[in-house]
Amino acid sequence: MLRKLLGAFAAAAAVIGISLFVLLTSLQENAPPDRVAINGIVKQTERNWGTPELFQRIPGPLEYAVLDQDGKLLFQSKAGLSRSVNEALKNRETPMDLTVDGQVVGKVIVHNDDRDVFSRWKRQFALASGAAILLLLLLGLLYISYLNRMIIRPFGRMQRFARHIARGELDFPLEMDRDHLFGAFTESFDIMREELAAARRNEYLANKSKKELVAGLSHDIKTPVASIKAITELLQVSAVGEKTGRQLGMLYSKADQIDRLVTDMFHSTLEELNELQVKITEENSSLLKLLIANADYSGIVSVCPVPECIIAIDAVRLQQVVDNIVHNARKYAGTGIDIAFFIREGYLEMELADYGAGVPEEELPFLFNKYFRGSRSEHQSGAGLGLYLSRHLMRRMHGEIEGFNRPGGFTVRLHIPLAGKV
Repeated sequence: MLRKLLGAFAAAAAVIGISLFVLLTSLQENAPPDRVAINGIVKQTERNWGTPELFQRIPGPLEYAVLDQDGKLLFQSKAGLSRSVNEALKNRETPMDLTVDGQVVGKVIVHNDDRDVFSRWKRQFALASGAAILLLLLLGLLYISYLNRMIIRPFGRMQRFARHIARGELDFPLEMDRDHLFGAFTESFDIMREELAAARRNEYLANKSKKELVAGLSHDIKTPVASIKAITELLQVSAVGEKTGRQLGMLYSKADQIDRLVTDMFHSTLEELNELQVKITEENSSLLKLLIANADYSGIVSVCPVPECIIAIDAVRLQQVVDNIVHNARKYAGTGIDIAFFIREGYLEMELADYGAGVPEEELPFLFNKYFRGSRSEHQSGAGLGLYLSRHLMRRMHGEIEGFNRPGGFTVRLHIPLAGKV
């Protein structure tokens, strides 16, 4: 169809061009005068000179006027003709002598119809131009209709299909039509949609299977943890000595913390962190001593005095953050940990400083990314999620966490919001 339309356009343009060229060429050339008709008028007028027939029009295609020797108009075949020799010369008409008995008795002026011819050609040119414009307009409308049917509407359908795909709406098939330019593409795109739908179903089944696995493992883990808590409670009853009682209390606290974490894992996955509940309450800053003591089961933490203030936190989530930081320092630095506190700009800043080798500067921007593990953790177990989760929880509590190297070690700073800041 497109080739036919282009061929029609080319043919129409060629015909129009040739026609206009012929018309323009004809306009530039004067048609040769009819010598026979002119001579006939002259001879017949000479024969009619001095008779009444002089004042009757001689049949023929040409118009003429008759003047006497003094230039007086004797006869004209129609009104509007040249009435004198000067006027005839001005209109590019040639006066012809009338000779009777060897004497010039007057002149005949044959009308030059160049202007009429030009007017006729002008009208013909206007008609030809109008026809050409109408033809081109018709072909243009046909071409626009073709573009609309073969390109614009199919492209619009593909655009709507792409929007559905972008929104994840994979239940809207793309109608396949091989009669337009995008026919082959529509089939490929619809196959892509089916493959994406199949991939989504497989992903859903995989996620469902993963969640079922996590739920099953969580259930299995909760059982021995519950047993540990029960046995610890029994041992606390019969514990001898303050040190043993304190250690059993810490063991019970850790088992209870594991139980809460497993419960969270049971209800959410790492990809659904927003489902982790964060309940902010106002607490006295002295609670931080207890959180640090719960994290320091190996006795490597040295704590500066905690400023008296009221903080807005979720104690369970902040315990997770402190546990993770202390655990990382113990695992990667292998040194003692000093904890200091400062109140700045509506936050209680808690700085946990170790004395290890620190973190390479080029790795610091990625320290809190999901699954990121530094170059110095190659021989250590872990999934690269601890600091990522810590930042997520701190931000959910309207705080922040940052890490930086300092001379002699590495420091993690927690920005804990004061009450009234949130």
